Amino acid sequence: MKIKVCVKVFFAVLFLSTVIRPQAQNRDVMSAYQRNMQPLVEKISGASTDNERYNANELFVQLFEEALNVEESFHWKWDLGTYVSVLTSSDRQFRIITWPVMRDNGEYECFGFVQSYNPKSEQYDVYTLHDKSDEIISAAEVLLEPENWLGCVYQELIETKFEGKTFYTLIGWTGVNALTQRKVIEPVCFRGNTSKPQFGQALFRREKNLRRVVLEYSSKAMVNVRFDEQVVRTYENKKIKKKNRTINVQVPKEEKMKMILFDEIAPMLPGMEGLPQYYTPTGTEMAYIFNNGRWELRDNAQGRLSDPKLNKDFEPLPKTAPAYSVGG
Repeated sequence: MKIKVCVKVFFAVLFLSTVIRPQAQNRDVMSAYQRNMQPLVEKISGASTDNERYNANELFVQLFEEALNVEESFHWKWDLGTYVSVLTSSDRQFRIITWPVMRDNGEYECFGFVQSYNPKSEQYDVYTLHDKSDEIISAAEVLLEPENWLGCVYQELIETKFEGKTFYTLIGWTGVNALTQRKVIEPVCFRGNTSKPQFGQALFRREKNLRRVVLEYSSKAMVNVRFDEQVVRTYENKKIKKKNRTINVQVPKEEKMKMILFDEIAPMLPGMEGLPQYYTPTGTEMAYIFNNGRWELRDNAQGRLSDPKLNKDFEPLPKTAPAYSVGG
């Protein structure tokens, strides 16, 4: 009996050692990568010349790719400061890592990786993102892949659901050059039974060719884009009796819901259309609300922030309104 117990204990210890040792080794390996990468981030963000920034970035990309190919690296919690954005979906389907490199002339180039789950191999694959912003025509309308990516630093990952399917939408920013900057609202998906990401989906209702929202505006302006629970004014169809007959009217109401709230932008002066360096916020807030598997544009949304000093009230609600105001 004692021999049987000893044998069971021996195999239990052997099993635990085979599980724990690789995990401990992986932690040591990932910690070493992070220690070596941290000073490179500081050079990328703070060095004084193009050569210094790009030399540091080249090594950073190499080390990062190696690290992401380490077994179980998807579960490593990266801490590389605010300069490198790391966003992970709640379902562990993918992780997207992005950062910018600024050139001496004020232009930006973005870099990144996608680490995504492959259902066939049951492993995470790694894709390098290549910023081809200068070569992409009709950026709002084209389907893009890692090899030709509209480079930006993603600041927020939104997850919405419809009919059991999860939809992923990214909010990103990049400084284009010394004159302009850009914010992007961009869906990302994984086609079929693969791990390869595709950027841009036709999820924008009543905007047939739109695969992403691209806001390019003056480098001196501030444009707000965020996902939040805010207030939108909607109109409900109702039948009322008036002068012995029934008529249809739309009754306004204020409704709280989650939305991508953003500033409308336009040229500062007439005649500057198509010149993004002169585009600034108009003071009007727009919103995309996820409805039945699509992002629906509303031009009657208004953010209500938690800070009372920043709150803005709607104008008084009319008793009825002739039409439901929807942008797009």
